[in-house]
Amino acid sequence: MDMKVSKKLGLKERYNLMTRDLAWTPTYQALKDVFPYMEYEGIKIHDWDKFEDPFRMTMDSYWKYQAEKERKLYAIIDAFTQNNGHLGVTDARYINALKLFLTGVSPLEYMAHRGFAHVGRQYPGAGPRVACLMQSLDEIRHSQTQIHSLSNYNKHYNGFANWRHQHDRVWYLSVPKSFFDDAVSAGPFEFIVAIGFAFEYVLTNLLFVPFISGAAYNGDMGAMAFGFSAQSDESRHMTLGLEIIKFILEQDPDNLPIVQAWLDKWFWRGYRVLTLVAMMMDYMLPKRVMSWKEAWETYAEQNGGALFADLARYGIKVPAGWEQACKDKDHLSHQAWNVFYNYGAAAPFHTWAPSEADMKWLSEKYPDTFDKYYRPVWEHYAKEQAEGRRFYNKTLPMLCQTCQIPMFFTEPGDPTKIAYRESDWRGQKYHFCSDGCKHIFDNEPEKYVQSWLPVHQIYQGNCFPEDADPSKPGFDPLMEVLRWYRMEFGRDNLDYADSQDKKNFEAWRAQSTSN
Repeated sequence: MDMKVSKKLGLKERYNLMTRDLAWTPTYQALKDVFPYMEYEGIKIHDWDKFEDPFRMTMDSYWKYQAEKERKLYAIIDAFTQNNGHLGVTDARYINALKLFLTGVSPLEYMAHRGFAHVGRQYPGAGPRVACLMQSLDEIRHSQTQIHSLSNYNKHYNGFANWRHQHDRVWYLSVPKSFFDDAVSAGPFEFIVAIGFAFEYVLTNLLFVPFISGAAYNGDMGAMAFGFSAQSDESRHMTLGLEIIKFILEQDPDNLPIVQAWLDKWFWRGYRVLTLVAMMMDYMLPKRVMSWKEAWETYAEQNGGALFADLARYGIKVPAGWEQACKDKDHLSHQAWNVFYNYGAAAPFHTWAPSEADMKWLSEKYPDTFDKYYRPVWEHYAKEQAEGRRFYNKTLPMLCQTCQIPMFFTEPGDPTKIAYRESDWRGQKYHFCSDGCKHIFDNEPEKYVQSWLPVHQIYQGNCFPEDADPSKPGFDPLMEVLRWYRMEFGRDNLDYADSQDKKNFEAWRAQSTSN
């Protein structure tokens, strides 16, 4: 008797069976009630089955794939920890880059997890739903592996302990936090353009490649391991973002102006967040991989330029603000580190003036700008510090209403003049650091008037511990704000040269090498 044998399913058939073949059309509830946000943003989708996930990964293969990566990652992390790998880094200045990454980036991974979980639920199409589900799982995994990798440093160095508490409070962290708060409070199509495409595809290489390369170059195998473990996920994320963009644009010509407006907005918002990366690359790494200018030219101008040339057939144009960002590459990192040097008493990591060797490198990388505009500033600070007057700015700066960064950016083409824009809305005046931020506000003022601006909140008395008494003689607002931040003055902040981290690292390193 002949047996009927089913042939082995191919990749596409298996993918369809485990994704879109499990979907159904609701009958006892209206489709618009099940997916209430599909018409909210004006995007028109006529056929969800047209979306093709190029990876065609099903959940069973996903778990096997990720489990293998987890085993390899945690073997490296355990070996790094057991062998006192923290003493193998170039020097303790590098550890401040880890503090910046943990406080500024790792919480965003968790917010991406929440965002993709939410928007995946809102899409009627099974293909994008499954892809968003996997990306949501990827993002929470990235958050966890970063925290685990960096937790070893918390045993030995200051500034790591209260990172989650500080993410919702510390002044500079309102910049990345507001970026994701803005994205997750948008509709599902805007979120996928904002995070899946504008950030993951256009800008993510400017965040992860420099950081992970810097970790490897400075002897941090723990951080390097989680970076490489995440890279295969990132390739899927970038592809999902690009495929979603193409899918939306191919569905209806009316989608083009909506998508273009989102690209303009989210390129600029993401670019402003990358200010933290620029100063990390040029000033915080003892051994540098490349300059911010070189990274921008490689990952933005070359790769991004090719991307938008490819998308031109859909009618997509280079985002507004692109030209200004390309001009800013000669100035961004220097201006940003100057601000953090000024406010080094109010950040949970250490800052320092660049050494003569550092400035020689910066002069070579920025031959047209560094010696002319920025070397005199650092030489002045170094002279003041040598004479016992290390400068700390105790004033509170004006913040941009949109990106929430202090107003230190300069006019395009004139690095001696602070850029300043303003808008009036319902009798109130609002301030901006650029044309890009002003345009974003003017398009959605109802959203951005709600911005939680740290300086405003401090002035309103909302950033003090409950037992603080401003009427008490000798009341020091800065000390009370730091107490609210859970930041120990003199231990978690101030100049690297006088830090406990530096003293401990040098003593431990000497002991380990002498033994």
